[in-house]
Amino acid sequence: MSESIYTVTGMTCEHCVRAVTEEVGKLDGVENVTVDLKTGAVTVSSATELGDADVRAAVEEAGYELAA
Repeated sequence: MSESIYTVTGMTCEHCVRAVTEEVGKLDGVENVTVDLKTGAVTVSSATELGDADVRAAVEEAGYELAA
């Protein structure tokens, strides 16, 4: 099991949290997504290592951006 933490910018409400959780959760191998709205931290647990580009694309699909 692999766990990665990303910082997402632009989230302001619970709808934002749900959108990011849903899109990142669609990635192959993802088992759990936890979003902390206050800090923007997104913790992703997956069966395999995820590519940053895949996570970035999922976050962008939800309408937000990964911090650099």
